[in-house]
Amino acid sequence: MAAKTNLQLVQECDNFPYYEDDSEFYERRLGNYHAFKVNGCTAVLGYIPNTVVEKFHWIENDWTIDSATRTVTLMAAPDAAPAVRNEIMSRLLADAVRRETFEVLKGWRAEMYPIYAPGGEFLMEMERCASPLFGIITYGVHMTGYVEDEKEGLKLWVARRSKTKQTFPNMLDNTAAGGMSTGEHPYGCAIREAAEEASIPANVFEERARPVGVLTYFYVRDARAGGETGLLQPEIEYIYDIRLDAKHAVNPCDSEVEDFRLWTVDQVRQSLKEGEWKPNCAVVIIDFLIRHGILTPENEPDYLEIVARMHRRLPFPTVKFDLK
Repeated sequence: MAAKTNLQLVQECDNFPYYEDDSEFYERRLGNYHAFKVNGCTAVLGYIPNTVVEKFHWIENDWTIDSATRTVTLMAAPDAAPAVRNEIMSRLLADAVRRETFEVLKGWRAEMYPIYAPGGEFLMEMERCASPLFGIITYGVHMTGYVEDEKEGLKLWVARRSKTKQTFPNMLDNTAAGGMSTGEHPYGCAIREAAEEASIPANVFEERARPVGVLTYFYVRDARAGGETGLLQPEIEYIYDIRLDAKHAVNPCDSEVEDFRLWTVDQVRQSLKEGEWKPNCAVVIIDFLIRHGILTPENEPDYLEIVARMHRRLPFPTVKFDLK
């Protein structure tokens, strides 16, 4: 297999088409989806594949399906409280679980992901594993632990995902990462994930970690993601670096991580070329290499497109968070 370039790795994660590249192709591709909307909110909140629309047993009065405009609308009253919308969504998903309609719902997490209207208004929430069925924006945190070694230079703590993990099994991962549930703040989520996945105590994180930016991309799921392919996953990831000393041991703390290894930059870059990384984690690592002056416009011919593709403007409403 030919070595993957950094641009190819970014394109593998940000792989929904761009209107600007080919408007006709983009419009044809968009014809494969229904827009997900909520009554009383004019914004499109996500894209649902037509095949998914056909498989759901939509509950009358709860939903309106308009095949002419390819729109699915949750029909709570325009001024309904989020809890009312949540109940409508819960009924639909519970029915799909009972019927075993979708493979992706077999990964039920009992974690809720938020959905926002323009301006950051909280509209509703839904079960995490169902979010790709509706193509909503999801939020997460990724952190990279690193050591400044006197002899070998910069070294990164790299995680190997569990062989039995439902999504992207046995692929390489950042030091710690996770999705933000309803009501979570990026910093609090990062502290929790660092402890749960990498045994990094809260006091070490608070002392050593620093917020370094936000990455956005629009991912079309493939077989490695588990469940149905072609589901959409637009994401916003808040990024943290954690500078650790050799005395700070990074160890698995749950069943999601097989092991950790402390790799040199050359080892990390070789594993990127070999396609060993989970797609969005590869993007986080490329961002790390850029911010630390390892990938530059002088040594990376695709530098400009790489940076742009890692900060994509998403077509759905978003909410703002402070990083700390």
